Amino acid sequence: MHTLHFTAETSEDGVTQRDFVLTGVPAGPGTPGESGTSGIPGVLWSPAPATGRPAPLVLIGHGGGAHKKHPAMLGRARLLVTGCGYHVAVIDAPGHGDRPRSAQDQESVAALRRAQAAGAPEAPVVVPYNARLAVQAVPEWQATLDALQELPEIGPGGPVGYVGIGLGTAIGMPLVAAEPRIAAAVFSPHWPDALIEHARRITVPVEFGMQWDNERISRAGSLALFDAFASKEKSLHVNAGRHLELPRFEIDSAVRFLARHLGEPVGAAAAVTA
Repeated sequence: MHTLHFTAETSEDGVTQRDFVLTGVPAGPGTPGESGTSGIPGVLWSPAPATGRPAPLVLIGHGGGAHKKHPAMLGRARLLVTGCGYHVAVIDAPGHGDRPRSAQDQESVAALRRAQAAGAPEAPVVVPYNARLAVQAVPEWQATLDALQELPEIGPGGPVGYVGIGLGTAIGMPLVAAEPRIAAAVFSPHWPDALIEHARRITVPVEFGMQWDNERISRAGSLALFDAFASKEKSLHVNAGRHLELPRFEIDSAVRFLARHLGEPVGAAAAVTA
């Protein structure tokens, strides 16, 4: 039985932030330091004051090396909460944020740093590492969604969206492919190697972004991944620039995309700080 425990709450500028720990989630295979059951730390942002009626929920998967309260999460959450009246939830990925890092995680990170220092391709390290994390993280996200939908302010059966950034895309594609409750998804660039088959099983509306001058992920790889989505509605957003140079206006575009599929905005959009 999954249980959501709120551990802290603050409210500021129309947004309530509640830290939580989800317990009763079996640890994934091959995760030293997380044997038996473990708590999954997360954060839920909601409109303040509470509206008293259920509202859509957006799940955001953070990037590699980041965490649930990274500025990129905070900025997107604030825009979705104040601009659309949505709830937004993020959990720490395995080995990230407040979660222990296994010896295997540490070796993968060290191997990535060695590849970066040598100017070698990152994909041989990142692709299997992220795929391994996704095996553990997908059922964690599903358990989190189960628990969040028990809250009266979210409720069962309401619209759910997903936004994936980097690692969050590697986790999000298998999640969206497997989870029928997610109605729309926004993904950022990622190597297609382990994701093509998942993309072929995704049929919900998708907005996919890529950087034309990405020094890490090839244009051909990004285009192949977009082409693999089975969605009848899918949008490809291409911008000039390197891997980390996503224009801020694409964040606004993602919010408009989610609002179109999850429900109309109910307030004025706030400034993004991501």
